[in-house]
Amino acid sequence: MLNFFRRQSSSYKNDVLSGLTVALALVPEAIAFAFVAGVSPLIGLYSAFFLGLITAVFGGRPGMISGATGAMAVVVVALVATYGVEYLFPTVILCGLLQIAIGLGRLGKLIRMVPHPVMLGFVNGLAIVIGLAQLGSFKTLSEAGELVYLQGMPLALMLGLVALTMAIIWLLPKLTSAVPSSLAAILVVTFISIAINQMGKDSESHTVATVGDMLQTNQQAKVIADAKIAASATSGLAENANIFLEEDLVRNEDGKVIGIKEKAQEVAAVAATDDTLAEAPAEVGISGGFPKLYFLDDYEMVPMNLETLWIILPFAVVLCGVGLIESLMTLSLIDEITETRGQGNRECIGQGAANLVCGLFGGMGGCAMIGQSLINVNSGGRGRLSGITAAVCLLMFVMFLSDLITMIPMAALVGVMFMVVIGTFEWASLKMFRRMPRSDMFVMVLVAGYTVFMHDLASAVILGVIVSALVFAWQHATHLAADVKLNEFGSKVYQLHGPLFFASVASFKEMFDPASDPDDVVIDFYYTRVYDQSGLEAINGLAEKYQALGKRLHLTHLSDECRNLLDTAGDLVEVNVSEDPHYHIATDRLG
Repeated sequence: MLNFFRRQSSSYKNDVLSGLTVALALVPEAIAFAFVAGVSPLIGLYSAFFLGLITAVFGGRPGMISGATGAMAVVVVALVATYGVEYLFPTVILCGLLQIAIGLGRLGKLIRMVPHPVMLGFVNGLAIVIGLAQLGSFKTLSEAGELVYLQGMPLALMLGLVALTMAIIWLLPKLTSAVPSSLAAILVVTFISIAINQMGKDSESHTVATVGDMLQTNQQAKVIADAKIAASATSGLAENANIFLEEDLVRNEDGKVIGIKEKAQEVAAVAATDDTLAEAPAEVGISGGFPKLYFLDDYEMVPMNLETLWIILPFAVVLCGVGLIESLMTLSLIDEITETRGQGNRECIGQGAANLVCGLFGGMGGCAMIGQSLINVNSGGRGRLSGITAAVCLLMFVMFLSDLITMIPMAALVGVMFMVVIGTFEWASLKMFRRMPRSDMFVMVLVAGYTVFMHDLASAVILGVIVSALVFAWQHATHLAADVKLNEFGSKVYQLHGPLFFASVASFKEMFDPASDPDDVVIDFYYTRVYDQSGLEAINGLAEKYQALGKRLHLTHLSDECRNLLDTAGDLVEVNVSEDPHYHIATDRLG
């Protein structure tokens, strides 16, 4: 199904229009991830701007989109909750510096170690996660302040508009490629939803949820959740902690929940009169000016000392690892889709520079966004201009067009993401189950399942690589064998086949019988390779046994590094340089 994305050609027009499409889809995601991290929506939007702009210019993968992501948000939420948002910004700066160091150290090439089954599991698990994440857009706040799924007419309207969005994205390219189908779908469905909302403005059951509604719903849910947490902390009053009656909620003129009555404060053991209302949260929105350096804003400065460093360092290291793994995996996926080659090391440096600047301007940090990158590719975005356009348009929305952006229906964005899910899932992998080795099938299912249930893409990839490495070691541990013969001089020759490393050392030792072997023994390494210290130690140990019996052992066709490291064998190592194989490794030229 990845071929679905290859139909688009590269052009400046496609880059600009696809960048606009991505910017529209970035707004609700940046807001949602900001709420996950426990920061204001504007912080999420500003983060998406800086990350998208800087990685588009300096990153190693044209056409890839970066921004505030859920993977990074779940890491920083504990930091923000424990130490305050002021500690977030130096953490993001330190994360950026670590990523730049990794790029300069040319460690981006490590992404080559990810096996194909891990990639398949990652892609399929990611598609499922993106699809399940859209179900949150089918929820609304009930009269009791709980998030519940839509029913009746609102659900029918939502499903109808989602289906219309998907139909436009699928059918429009068959008629014309002048406008990205995703952008056209968003615009058409937006106009339809505005008309529906105008006709049904007197009845909430006949309206369509918009980005603005999503913003308010998230804020209301957060207010109620915070009050419940405070209530749960008070012993003896647990029966009041999870129940808020209709009279306990404070609503504005439009009926939206904006606060909770004194009962919530009372449960939290805060003294107040019965008729006093809990402080209502400030109205939220996405309107703002150009971002300022965080130390010039109203944030309290944290002390720059070793104590602060020890607080932020663990979070920065985790953010660095999560961000780079997700970014490099996205890079590999876009490489496969576009049939081009990105630069992993340059992407590490670009991500680091973006997070560094993002932290300086009071952002929450981020990395490559797989969903938005696929929207960009699907819409024809192939060059750096697409990412630059997306970032600039996002800032323009915040500064000048926030009221219009909040009118976009969530149904249109959900439909776009559902098409991304369909295009991302590797459907051919379902047919490959009977033809794939069982070990590869297990790794693919493991990575996909971990991604879906744990919602941790970075850990899923690491787990998949570890399991694949263990499977490889187990399988190749039995591949070491030897052809044994006597040469014309009466020497016994062991010609090895297969790799010698930690898992095959036991098999290597069992091949030899020093006590019964003749006085002259030759071990020929022409068809094998010593891969690690365990193999070298096994050779040293075998040489000692032959020495103790007064027998002569010849080791031929060893690689240069093995000859240099073999100390116990000493002058017993006999080398025919003219016949020794030369081993070549991949260079960093494309790293």
